[in-house]
Amino acid sequence: MTPRAGTMRLACMFSSILLFGAAGLLLFIGLQDPTELALQQVPGIKFNVKPQEPHSDLPSGSSQDGDFKAPTESVTRDLSSRGPRGPNLQVSQQSQAHLNVGARLRPRQRRRRLLIKKMPTAAAIPANSSAGTFVRPAPRALDGRWVSLHQSQQERKRVMREACAKYRASSSRRAVTPRHVSRIFVEDRHRVLYCEVPKAGCSNWKRVLMVLAGLASSTTDIQHNTVHYGSALKRLDTFDRQGILHRLSTYTKMLFVREPFERLVSAFRDKFEHPNSYYHPVFGKAILARYRANASREALRTGSGVRFPEFIQYLLDVHRPVGMDIHWDHVSRLCSPCLIDYDFVGKFESMEDDADFFLSLIHAPRNLTFPRFKDRHSQEARTTAQIAHQYFAQLSTPQRQRTYDFYYMDYLMFNYSKPFADLY
Repeated sequence: MTPRAGTMRLACMFSSILLFGAAGLLLFIGLQDPTELALQQVPGIKFNVKPQEPHSDLPSGSSQDGDFKAPTESVTRDLSSRGPRGPNLQVSQQSQAHLNVGARLRPRQRRRRLLIKKMPTAAAIPANSSAGTFVRPAPRALDGRWVSLHQSQQERKRVMREACAKYRASSSRRAVTPRHVSRIFVEDRHRVLYCEVPKAGCSNWKRVLMVLAGLASSTTDIQHNTVHYGSALKRLDTFDRQGILHRLSTYTKMLFVREPFERLVSAFRDKFEHPNSYYHPVFGKAILARYRANASREALRTGSGVRFPEFIQYLLDVHRPVGMDIHWDHVSRLCSPCLIDYDFVGKFESMEDDADFFLSLIHAPRNLTFPRFKDRHSQEARTTAQIAHQYFAQLSTPQRQRTYDFYYMDYLMFNYSKPFADLY
């Protein structure tokens, strides 16, 4: 063999090896799931989520992602996916390990798994429930506190729906009238409906709505009279029927509730233990005339000095000398929760966490928080469970039982415990 022939043969062998190697590499890459390869290359991957800002120029009936959706679906999507107001959350080790399993699967299994991953998530909540479709939590929802608040919301709505189904089944079949929505305030920019429950943080919630609507720059700038006697916030019953139904079906509906006995005592202290130009002459005079024996002329003239047992006598009297008032009426009558499917149920007792969670869900400005200041009589202690017990200790056992019976649906619907051991 000549030297020239030997050189040619070596060159051919080397070219063949390169071609076989390149073909094998291309075949290997073609069989891989590119998503899995990318994730495996970065074991400490972070998800940067750009916070969404409210859209004020959305067409009527549209969601922020451009599709028409009821608020129940959008809120549930946010409950599942929106975490605390911070940009980064790392993928858990468990999730990362789950991703790495794909590298060991056979090509056919990989292709099947890729198809499954691309399929839409199955609904885990009945379609006719207020929670809409459950979406698998995104990385931001891995924060334990937000997951706990999400679960709390699901449980509160479940309890409320079960109480309605058991005791108010006929309510769900009734038509919504302006009376049913007369306590609901409207904030159009963030598409929020808030049902006002007096003595459950309603003054400060209306301040928050005014800031969201662009009517004020800070909640501290808004006076009490502006909140309650101004016309800045619209009520839902001021719209025509189409406007009412449109907002009920596309806006986020929320209410905040409070332990019924504490709410009642808070209302009594506010309206009857301080000078009041409306409640004393309208309610006080009628209560004293009916329930206080030998009332003084001065008391009958001014209506001042009503005692808590006298107030309870008025409340429980089926033939009251003066009608009911929103400050001590049932939440079930004020907000019609068995007729209106609320998306968010907050509690006065967990106000800070619930309010922060709700504001996060509706993409409120990050510098907006729920006010902590006391709206009226700021030098006086807030009504607590201990203070409420002191007032109810003035009543007989039958009076306490009848008062509990009066608010029984609120206790049941919002899952509050019996305030006294001897109640049944």
